[in-house]
Amino acid sequence: MAISKRVLLILSVPFILVLMVKLVSFTNVLVVPSTSDLDAPEHSYSVYALPIPENLNFAGEPVPLHNFDIRERFDRELLVNSYWQSQTLLFFKRAYRWFPVIEPILEEEGVPDDFKYLALIESGLMNVVSPAGASGFWQIMQSTGRELGLEVNREIDERYHVEKSTRAAARFLRDANTLYDSWTLAAAAYNMGRTGVNRQLTSQQATNYYDLWLNEETSRYVFRILAIKTIFENPRAHGFNFSEEDLYPPFEYYTVTVDASVPDWVAFAHEHQITYKELRTLNPWIQQPELNNPGRKVYEVQIAKESLFGYVQPVIIDETAEEGEETGSPARETDL
Repeated sequence: MAISKRVLLILSVPFILVLMVKLVSFTNVLVVPSTSDLDAPEHSYSVYALPIPENLNFAGEPVPLHNFDIRERFDRELLVNSYWQSQTLLFFKRAYRWFPVIEPILEEEGVPDDFKYLALIESGLMNVVSPAGASGFWQIMQSTGRELGLEVNREIDERYHVEKSTRAAARFLRDANTLYDSWTLAAAAYNMGRTGVNRQLTSQQATNYYDLWLNEETSRYVFRILAIKTIFENPRAHGFNFSEEDLYPPFEYYTVTVDASVPDWVAFAHEHQITYKELRTLNPWIQQPELNNPGRKVYEVQIAKESLFGYVQPVIIDETAEEGEETGSPARETDL
């Protein structure tokens, strides 16, 4: 015989009361834990809030940290880059190799030293390509590269030439600073273009970067540079511990001048006792296995003083396949 609803209700009341008591107790523990009841693990990982510098500047221009919005935006980037340890530690390693190349060029071009951190946040000092097609350490678009005097074609792409692309980026930044009389706005223009910055300054009737309401990327851009600069100026205070031996040393090389066509860069590399891989590693601006060069333009090719990977005489493999034998890749329709 079925139990009446009234009986079921009476029987369930004690159970509901007990459940509610336990639920309240559990909620209290989650929301307001008692530190006296919590034992620290034997090997704990601690996360700390990071101090904000009292005085902060970008390229000699003061950052208005008294403004709560500016302070919190900087705090965000400082935390993100301090606790994204793997990426920032790789920044230190690569910067040891490439900052000695970039710094003197910026100085010669009259661009403040702080802009070396712009290259770092743009690419991590790697020859990456953005979804939009910006390439190299300075993430320069193809059309912009040509406007700035870089050769960009099928065989040569000087956006990957560290020295030449640094000078091109410096020219853009110097011209933008002349326009705005502000290195901070010049940095913003590097991210969103002079047209974009001009439009926002005009529409918002503002005079500086920190007063502009911008898209997410550009509004974070200068603060990312500032965060990396702050960490680099005091690594240990931000949790980074390393020795010089942990960093990537600069390449040692000599220069060979080429003013004619090169029918085979592979043969060129082996003539200089390095591998084709080493040639492309030191000269990533070379884009094809050959160079036509009908105009006899002069190129300076870097050759490692000692083989980076341990040069050995090449082995020639006979690629003639037996009839019916598959020589392609099992994972691709065509070989690379």
